[in-house]
Parts: sequence; structure tokens; C-alpha cells
Amino acid sequence: MSTRRDFIKIAATGLGGLALGAGSVAWFRGTSRWAETAAKAAAGFQGRFTTYCEICFWNCAGWTYTDEEGRITRITGNAGDPHCHGRLCPRGTGGVGAYYDEDRLRTPLIRKEVNGKQKFVPAGWDEALDLVAERLKEISRKHGPESIALFNHGSPGDHFGHLLKAMGSNNITAPSFAQCRGPRDTGWYVTFGTGVGSPEPTDIRDTRCLVLIGSHIGENMHNGQVQEMADAIDRGATLITVDPRFSTAASKSRFWLPIKPSTDLALLMAWIHVLIYEELYNRDYVERYTYGFDLLKEHVWNMTPEWAYGITTLQPALIRETARQMANAAPSVIVHPGRHVTWYGDDTQRARAIAILNALLGSWGSRGGFYFAESVPVPNYPHPEYPTPAWSWQDLQREKYPLAGLAVSNVLVEASLKETEANRRIRAWMVAGTNLPLTIPLKETLEQAMQDVEFLLVVDTMPMEITGYADVVLPECTYLERYDSLRSSAHREPNIALRMPAAEPMYDSKPSWWMAKQLGDRLGLGSYFNYADYTDVLEWQLQQLGTSLEEMKKTGVKKFPRTSGPLYFQKGENYTFNTNTGKIELYATELAATGYDPMPVYTPHEEPPPGYYRLIYGRAPMHTFSRTANNPNLTDLMDQNDVWVNPRVARLWGLENGQYVYLKNPEGIVSSFPIRVRITERIRWDSVYMVHGFGHSWKKLSRAYGKGANDTELMSKVTIDPVMGGTGMRGNFVTFVTEEPVAKEAES
Repeated sequence: MSTRRDFIKIAATGLGGLALGAGSVAWFRGTSRWAETAAKAAAGFQGRFTTYCEICFWNCAGWTYTDEEGRITRITGNAGDPHCHGRLCPRGTGGVGAYYDEDRLRTPLIRKEVNGKQKFVPAGWDEALDLVAERLKEISRKHGPESIALFNHGSPGDHFGHLLKAMGSNNITAPSFAQCRGPRDTGWYVTFGTGVGSPEPTDIRDTRCLVLIGSHIGENMHNGQVQEMADAIDRGATLITVDPRFSTAASKSRFWLPIKPSTDLALLMAWIHVLIYEELYNRDYVERYTYGFDLLKEHVWNMTPEWAYGITTLQPALIRETARQMANAAPSVIVHPGRHVTWYGDDTQRARAIAILNALLGSWGSRGGFYFAESVPVPNYPHPEYPTPAWSWQDLQREKYPLAGLAVSNVLVEASLKETEANRRIRAWMVAGTNLPLTIPLKETLEQAMQDVEFLLVVDTMPMEITGYADVVLPECTYLERYDSLRSSAHREPNIALRMPAAEPMYDSKPSWWMAKQLGDRLGLGSYFNYADYTDVLEWQLQQLGTSLEEMKKTGVKKFPRTSGPLYFQKGENYTFNTNTGKIELYATELAATGYDPMPVYTPHEEPPPGYYRLIYGRAPMHTFSRTANNPNLTDLMDQNDVWVNPRVARLWGLENGQYVYLKNPEGIVSSFPIRVRITERIRWDSVYMVHGFGHSWKKLSRAYGKGANDTELMSKVTIDPVMGGTGMRGNFVTFVTEEPVAKEAES
């Protein structure tokens, strides 16, 4: 592969060469917020500041506390927040560690050639922003603004997305769609005419039966749902967990179904068969609200539990009993749609099967099933209309993935390659808050694309792997040091939450809203950023909503009355769904019209080669993907991952508990670092399991470097979902290397 952009190892001088101490940064001087804080600190005031968490996507609202000297000491939950009910998970309380992490990016960095070698040189903000604006303006002038794309995750994307749309491009993607939840949202949209959203509108607090199929609530947290699930179990709700691993949720379940990996769709279709042919489905609901029942009945006539047994290894009696448990609880039953669902390439169809099950049980729109969520529409701060792009991500993927409702990250990556059609090529990337090398599979394509783009800007709080490919790195302050967009999420009650800074930005870091505004001014787009401070935007928006910034600082969260109607269907209520037929589509007409199977069909997936085991990955309650692996508060709870190995396999290989091994995939890729063995009956013999997000190769991540193995580097095989472009990553296999392989040069 040709290398135009060397991978640069951020050195200590790059982290702090021009870093200014907190309090010496001029931009916030004179603002009432900081003057007020300084005065209160001098008077011995112990501060409390409202926030919402950025450690994971659940965005729980809370309070940040500071001591008499203005130092952040702790974070607690906001009792009025429906996301957390006043209780934060380990990640949320550990957010303080993100603020105090001494490995943070501290100053802008610019790629320069010094003595024939590329390196990062610390720079001032004016120099860095001038260079970014110059390069974006040059590329936009030559190739059109559409040639610039944004890859984002979390709050920074709001501000840089606004900047990009003001420039005239809407080529904006979040890897969380194609790499995580996209198949679920697409599957539910073609069934119910709406996506699932976040948080998912699962009425767990009132459910009588909760079915988790590959959804590890309690390990991937989902704070509000974890609390409701605990309450539901205490009330006697039946919990059914389908997982090849005895997860935390499985340990609380009445039924654990240790399914053979990759066969989930066969189980789902067998459950549908039982509900229909034993006449356990909700007949009134199905007749009133669904389309295609007779077609579905014919489709599943031979998909019996006996048929599924030969595929899933689950006993037919167990399949029947769990289906009857769902039916007995209906409509107060939830077959959970899951979150990370990009597994095997047929993921939209698996999501469809889950949606169909919920429809047959009558759970959508029923107490104890799925409620109708409602959100607060936050008005946009006044600005000119965005220019209309000449082309966009929709044009790039219209023929390939016509049912993908959002931009597929891999499509924009492929559009960045030099061989792409010249008039629809992405030539510059802005990357905000997402570590692409540990997020996006198809590594060779990603690497080549990062070489082929003409300019690459990275905005982050930490020196993650993606920063090594940047032309310019801009250090963002943490969520505890900045204002951000209002959080408005759909829930039982419409609500908003405010994030405000509890401390001055440490070092020479800045908030993303400030960076975007500075770039907008330099690009001649000042009319889109017609405010002096982001508090001007928040104050105006809150006034339109009948409140104020002052009130929100005191309450943190504000709830509003529902205006869209009740939480659930009323008895005998007619309802028109946003589908072609106006019904819940058991037979998906939109899938049929675009050439896809209108009803789910199970097809076998590749089996592990001899001596290899399917690689299953998951989450831990104290970590979020790879972004928290260096957090000092959270590494105290878990500083490395283990590989779970069944005792039968351990005996075969002579492995001992606590032994370190390397993992190797069939393509010969070996993990950069060893991983500790955990021998346990909690994993099937044909699989191994590890928590995602460890094995970082950056020495400047002092607590994360070399701790455990990185599952992403072993995923050389990706199965694309043909419906919406999701990247299935559970078709990868590994074996054990018990002797240390030839040493690799570590990134430093």
C-alpha cells in the first residue's frame, strides 16, 4: 500500500509541548460563568453543576461536584432524569477520570516534515485553525463541499455537523449505524414504519416476560433498563436469555438457552411457528393491526422446534416452553430488539423476526411491551438555510443499500479511495469523537482511504489510534468542561437535560462548539454562528421552550406534558402505521419491492475450521468500547480483558486458568498482545469470548497500552448485510498460540 501520510507516534512533546496551564487560556476570560466560579471558589463555595454523561450513548443526567478550590470531585445522578432515576453506573461515576487523565491531548498538533521525516509539531490555536480552514476552503473550491465528510460519535458531531452543512455537504456518518444498530432500525422500520430509537421504548418496569437474545443488559449497562429489569425480576417477571455464554442476565433468568452461535434466526422462526400453529398469538391484535399473517403462516409451516433443534442444538421442548411463556405473559412481553446487532450479515432479517414476534404477541403499543415514546422538539437557533448539496451519501448508496436510512460509514470510506468516480469522491475527513481504526472493519480499505484523502482533521480528548493518521489534531475538552447541545430524547415523558462546565478546560483544550464557530468564521460562514458564546444559543432555545438557562442550571432536567396521546393503544383503537399498507407488515412489502426476502429465511453460516473457535465479543459494565480503557477510575475496576475458554477446550490445549496466550485467526493474524485465559463452564465449547476495547498499541495511553488483546485486529472477515450495509463481525474464528510469537514493533 502506498503511504502518503505516515502513521505518526505522538510523543510527550506532542501531548504537552505548548500546553498552557488551566487558568492561562485567554478565550474564557471575562465570561460571567468563569468569573462567578472564581468568586465562589474564593469564598469557599462547594459547587454543583448540571451535566449529562458522555461516557456512553445513554447520556444520563447528573450533577458534577467541585471542592472549595474548584477541583472536580465526584458525579452523581439526577433524581429527576428518566434515563438514570438518580443512579449512575460505574462508567458515569467514573467520568471524573476522563477529566484528570494525564494522557489527554493538550494542545493542537500539525503534521509537518522535519529533516525528511513526518512528525507532529505543537501549534497555537490560530495557526491550527487557519490551516484547517485553508485546506477545507481549497478542497471545497476545487471539488465542491460535498467532497468533505464527517465521521462522528457523540456531542462533537452536532457542532461539526452544523459546520459541514453550512459549507454545503451532508456527508455525515456515525459508525454506530453500520457497525452497531443499523440492521435493527431498518428491520423495525420496514415492519412497524418506525425505528426503535434510543433509549429503546421498552416498558420493562411493567413487563411480565423479558426475552434477551444476544442483548447483554447489565454488561452493556443501558442504565434505565438495567434498573427496570431488576425491579421486574423482583416482581416475578420471567426472564429468558438466549446466549452461547452464561452472561450476567442469564444468571438472573428463569430460562437460559445456550444457543449455537450464528443460528439465532432459526430459533426465532421456530418460536413464530409455535405461536401460530399452537394458536398462541394475539388474535385480536393481529387481525386489527397486521398485514400478511396468512403468508407468514405458510412461510413457517415447516420451521418446527424439531427443525430448529438440528440447527441451534436447543431441545424442542425448551423452544416450545419458552414460546408458551411469552404467550402467557402477552401482551406484557418484550422480545428485546438489542443494540449491537451487526453479527452475521443477515442481521436486518433477524431484526425482522424479532419485530414479527413482538407483533404476534401484541406487545407494540401495550403496557409491559413497548410504549409510544415522545420527545421535545428543540428549535434550531436562527441561521440561514443550508445550501443544497449537489450530491450526498444518499446518491452513493441509493442503488447498493436503498433501505439504509442513514449514511453507511463504509460507503463513505470506499468513496474516499482514489479509484472512486472523480465527481463523487470524498477528499477530506473530519473525525470527531470516534476512533476509526478500532471501530470500522475492512482494515485494508480503511488504511488505504486514510492515505488517499487529501486532508484529515481529528478532534478528540485522547491520543487514540486515529490521531496518528491526522494532518491536524485538535484537543477537545471533556464533557465536564463545556456546554453542549440540549439533550432531548424520546421517553415516557418528553424531557430535556442541560450540560454545563464544572471546571475550566484543562491544558489548552477547547469545546467543539468553539472550534466549529472559529472555523465557520474563517470560512466566511459567520452568519451560521451568530452568537458570541454557546450560552446564547442555549438561552434562546430554552426561552422558546418556556424555561431559561438559569432554571436549567438549578434543575438539570425538565419534563414536559405529553401532547401525542397515551403511552399505549386504547382498547379497540384504530391506528395507521407508517408502512405501505398502513399495517404492521409481517410480510414486508418494501423488502419485496426492492428484491429482498419479504419474510426472514434462515441460511447456515460458516463454521470454524478444525482447531478454531468462534470469536464472540461483548461489553463490560465499567467500560464503553475502547474509549475508556485508559480512564484511571475505570481501569481500577477492570484493566484488561480475559478470553473465556470452556474447560473441555482448555484440557484439549493444556491451558491453565490465568495463563497468557496469543490469539490467531485463520488468515494468520496474531494478536499484538497476549490475553489472560479464564476457564469457565459459562461459555460453549465451540466459542471463546472476550470484552471489546482492550489491547491498545499506543504507549502514550499509559494504562491501556498492551493490556489484553484487541478483538478488532483479529476480525479480518466481514459479512455485509445486503439490505442496509451493516458489517457483520461474528464470522471470525481464533485459535491459541501458547508460545510468544516473533516480536512486533510496538506503537509508541
